[in-house]
This record gives sequence, C-alpha cells and structure tokens, in this order.
Amino acid sequence: MDFKGFWRYFLRMPDLKIIVPGWILLLATLFLNRLGISQTTVLILQFLVLPVAGWMVFRNGAISLFKEHNLNMNVLMSVASIGAVAIGEAHEALIMVILFTLSEALEGYTNDHARSILTEFADLAPHEALLTTPGGDRLVPIEELKVDDRILVRAGERFPMDGIVVRGSSEVNQAPITGESRLVPKTVGDEVLSGSVNGQGVLEVRVSHLAADTTIQRIITMVTEAQENKARQEKYIDRFAAVYTPIVIGVSILVALIPTLVFKQSFWNTSESYGWFHRALSVLMVGCPCALIISTPITMVSGLTRAARAGVIFKGGIFLESLSSSKVMAFDKTGTLTLGKPSVTKVQATDCKGEKFCEPCNDLVAVASSLEAHSTHPLGNAVTQEALARGVLNRYPAAEGLQVIEGRGQQGMLNGKLATVGSLPLFLAEHQTPEEIILASQAAERDGQTTMLVCDGERVIGYLAVQDEPRAGTKEVLEKLKAEGIRTIMLTGDNPGVAERVAGELGLDQIFAGLLPADKLAKLNEFKQEYGLVVMVGDGINDSPALAQADIGVAMGGAGNAQVLETADVVLMNDDLSRLPFAVRLSRHVNRLIRQNVIVSLGVKILVALAAMAGLTPLWVAVFADIGISLIVTLNGLRALRFEADSA
Repeated sequence: MDFKGFWRYFLRMPDLKIIVPGWILLLATLFLNRLGISQTTVLILQFLVLPVAGWMVFRNGAISLFKEHNLNMNVLMSVASIGAVAIGEAHEALIMVILFTLSEALEGYTNDHARSILTEFADLAPHEALLTTPGGDRLVPIEELKVDDRILVRAGERFPMDGIVVRGSSEVNQAPITGESRLVPKTVGDEVLSGSVNGQGVLEVRVSHLAADTTIQRIITMVTEAQENKARQEKYIDRFAAVYTPIVIGVSILVALIPTLVFKQSFWNTSESYGWFHRALSVLMVGCPCALIISTPITMVSGLTRAARAGVIFKGGIFLESLSSSKVMAFDKTGTLTLGKPSVTKVQATDCKGEKFCEPCNDLVAVASSLEAHSTHPLGNAVTQEALARGVLNRYPAAEGLQVIEGRGQQGMLNGKLATVGSLPLFLAEHQTPEEIILASQAAERDGQTTMLVCDGERVIGYLAVQDEPRAGTKEVLEKLKAEGIRTIMLTGDNPGVAERVAGELGLDQIFAGLLPADKLAKLNEFKQEYGLVVMVGDGINDSPALAQADIGVAMGGAGNAQVLETADVVLMNDDLSRLPFAVRLSRHVNRLIRQNVIVSLGVKILVALAAMAGLTPLWVAVFADIGISLIVTLNGLRALRFEADSA
C-alpha cells in the first residue's frame, strides 16, 4: 500500500477542518477535572464536543438512520462513542472516532486507487492529433476531428483515433488494447486502434470514428458500467449486512442486560473489571460489518480492471463472478475455432469442360458471387475472392430481393429468375440436383470441406467446395480449458465432415454439426439442464442469438468492432482465444479472494467478540481490530490487480 498516497488523500479530506479541532477539544476535556471542574460539567462538555470530533460519523449515521431508515456502521459507531462518554471513558471515545475516521479514509482511498487505474486507459490515447490538410499539418484536439479526416502518426507515437491506414507501413504494438504481446504489421487498408503504439514507420491514417466512439472510449465506458453492476456476491453481502447489523445491535443489548438483570453483575465499569455495558459496546464495535462491505466491491473492481488491462472486457461483476463456475463451453466453428477466412478449394460445374478455368465454372462462380455480393459471412467472402481471382466478380449485378434461408443459404432475383446458393440438404429438399453433383458434394464433405450448390433459376449449375483452417494455438487453449475442468463442445451449422476434421485436429470433447440457429439455441438449453451454467463463445457477428441464449456469451475480436463490443457479456479484444483460460482463472482467483475475506472477517470478529464478552478488551481495541480486519481484506482484494495466470 502507498502510505504516502494515503496520507495525502487523508489531508485533502474536506471534513478535516471540522473534526481535527473537535479531536483537540475532546482531548482537552480529559484534563478539566484537574482544574477543579465538576465531573457533571465535564461530561456535558464532552457530550457537546463529541459530535464535532466525530462529525463524519454522526452526520452519516443520522442520514442513514433518519433519512434512509437503515442501521449501518456509522450508526453503530455513534452509539458506541456516546456510550463510551456516558461511562466515563471519553478517551476511548476519542480513540474510536480517530480510528474510524482513518478507516473511512482508508476505504475511500482504496476505492479511488482501484478505480483510478481505469484512467490509465483514458491516458493511452493522446488528447491531440496531427491533422493533415492541403494547407499544412497542425495539432488539433481529437474532439475536433471528423470521420474521414487525415492524421499523421509518427514513429513511437500513440494513435489518437481509430482509423484506416492510407499511406505508409509500420509495425504496431496493440498490447494496451488487445493484450497481445507481438507487434502487428500495418500497411495501406489496415485498421489501427486508438491507444496502440506506432513502431518505426510513419503512417497517414483516415479517421473512422469520432472521439466519443473510439475503441478506447468504448472500453472505458463498458468497464465503468461493469463496475457499477454488482455481482451476486456483492448483493448477497449487502443483504447480509442489512440483516447482520440489527442482529449485532440486538446481541449487544442482550450482552448488556442479561448478566446484569439475571445474574446481578455490574452494569458499569468497576476498579476490578469492565462492566457489561462496556463489554456490550465492544461487541457492538467489533461486530461492525465494514470489512465485509468494502472488501467485495474492491476485489471485483480490481478483477475487472486487471481483466481490461489484459484485453478481456467483462460487462459486469456478475459475469466475472459466474465464469468461475462454468463446467462447459460451447464454441462456434467458423471464425472462432477456425480462422474465419475460408478459401474455395474446388469449383465443379455440371457442364465443366475439364479445364482449370473453364467458362461454365467461371459462370458458376459469377452467379454465386452475385448472390453473395452483400454477404458478411466468411463463406460469402470466400466466393467473392474466388470471383475476383477469376475476373468474373462483376459479370452479373448483385442479385435483387435477397432473402436469407436461415442457416442454409440465400436466394435472390438474377436476370429475372430466382437464383439460389446454399447447402446440400437445402438443394436435396428443394431442387432437382444432378446425381454427379450430389455424389461429388458428399465426397468433398467427407474430406472435411464445406460445399455450396448453385441454381441459376432454371437448373442446378454446379457446386463450390470451401475449406477453413483452425486457428494457430487453439488446440493449446482448449487443453488449458480442459485442465480447468471445462468440457469443450462445438456447435456448427457446417456439415459433419468438416466438424469432425476440425474437432479431430483440436481435440474437442463433443461436436454437433448441421445445426440451424434454432438448433443451437435448443442445444444450449439442453446443456443448461445437464451442466448448469453454460458459456457460448463466438465471433459476435453471426452468433448473436446463441451468445444471448447462453448464461455467459463470450465474443471475440472486439478491438475496433462496435457490434462485437455490444453483443456479448465478455469480449476478448484480441481476435483469438488465447485470453479465455486467463479469464477463467482470473474469475476463480477473484472468487477465492472474496471467500478468504469473508472467512477472515467473520472469524476474527467472532474471536474478538468472545474476548470482549470475557472483559478482556477496551473499546479502542475492538475498533482497532475491526479496522485491522478492514485493512487486511482490502489489501487482499487488491491482489487481483497483480494477478498472473501462471501464479494462480
């Protein structure tokens, strides 16, 4: 802990100008008896000075009791300090209010410290940018930049805005945003993210988002909102404290009354021992739930901030907490387990002439590309790239009236006819498909390829085979998840041959292929019944229904992608799965810290309360014990900020 930082924070507290004179006055009353002033007068003065010395405590206690109708730690402290003065222990009341003020300052400081780390993200992006205009270059505030403005980013500088490179090439460090350690090559046409660091080259960048919509700003907004969303454990602690505090007051009253009324023991302090009223006040003090109340949110804030530093954005503490209990993770295939950049491996028209780029095959690709002209699906992009390579991309205009046949293909009007591109099951159900095309498609699918058949509106004219490759490092990620006791399952709309090939390479536990979107949702519901909490991992673009259906939806590739950032409960900013095992282990680490804090807090409180009832503790010791516990659990919660996956 930074004690110098805490001391500076304490000295800046606005109420310090009131309470310090109150401390001095209350201290002075302890010596008035020596001046011959009567005990009654001294007691009256102490009662008058006490609310000033404990100004923060009494003010917050009064607000809680009379306005919010709530019994909190400030109410307990107010009652205890008044009781201490009443039994002639004003020096203990003084020590209590001083210690409690320090405790309140500690709580404020640690909360501010945990949250202030978030401002590191805001500082990642410069507040000014070098705007390039025909009249010359000039520095302008980033708020003045508009979409399509050109800015210049020199070697070693941070990118102030999201944008597209229009001139130059370089290598960029995206670790502050995505958590990836390697440098990423950037050249003309590539996207760059605000907050990332330019390497050795000079880049001219076309601004793609306004300052309020940059990746950095969206991260700050989401993490801030996440910190405001309480996890289940935080809500449980709040409910527990609401019940716990009245119980502590009730127990304290019983401690004061039962021994004196039933067993005729001393209510007030004697020269030999503490009276039962004093002991009851000690129980009241040590029973204060502040350690429980402050430790859980600080731990959650620390965990959320640590995750954001590593490129993992949780939309709330509830998801950071829940991820630790996951037993099964379902994965989409295309774009998640695979690269999402499939390429056409074979084109076969029904009238194929056997040449490499025969005209019937070229026309088949041209028709398919017309139907896929506006598609964002990776398979559609593969068709477009093949048409571009064959020089037939614009042979036909984009099909009109395009309709998606959910999970199976799409169709639209081409040359006045209803053309279709889609899967083999779709064509078997709705088209007269030549036997040789059926057999060839089935053979390609058995080899682990995805096939798309094409109808030009009159007849089936052939098929295309497409293949996608698994992402590098995905097998190791899945092995780490299995080591954490998590079952890995693939849910894909692709054919069983492709699914089995990918699953075999990656070592998935179970696969379900040929699923329509509704089938995926049904499978997720089945998993919930069988395993409990279910996590769905997808690319966030085509998997929105499944991500929403799962208990926790994890989307990949959030860096620079507003749709992905808004879709899921957890976002992996880097476009791969490498941070998923880290997120799981961080979640479990945070939950362990919270459990440790609860056990330590309650255990120490019970021991000190027993000592207090035995008459072994003055009031200030009970307060000091409570503050000590608060400090210990707070520092323990802040350990989440330093979490490393290998150290968990």
